[in-house]
Amino acid sequence: MENIVLCGSMKVKEKIIDVANRLEEMGYNVLLPVECMQGLDKVIASRAHFDRIVNKDNEIVLIVNEKKNGIENYIGPNSFAEIAFGFYHNKKVFLLNDIYEPYKDEILGWGVTPLKGDLNLLWSIE
Repeated sequence: MENIVLCGSMKVKEKIIDVANRLEEMGYNVLLPVECMQGLDKVIASRAHFDRIVNKDNEIVLIVNEKKNGIENYIGPNSFAEIAFGFYHNKKVFLLNDIYEPYKDEILGWGVTPLKGDLNLLWSIE
């Protein structure tokens, strides 16, 4: 089974952990943004997580884009950077939910796939 690197706002880290548990039950090996979750220095945490994304053994990047501050399918600046990094390094990039409208052109242009909340779609798409 493939490795999945999870990304998302630390404001929804409980949801990220929930998604990780569900993916592990499905048989995936999940890599979390642990340095971010531990509140380490932004530079250290970001570099460590970008290293996970570009690692040749990690083929899937999954953005947990939950509702945040009343905004559906929210993707913040860090998650957008992670999408771009994954795209540039030829990873399969997915959104847990639907497309975040402000980044629609880039998300569609880069071939990012929205799962619309259904993790089972990974089986048929990957």
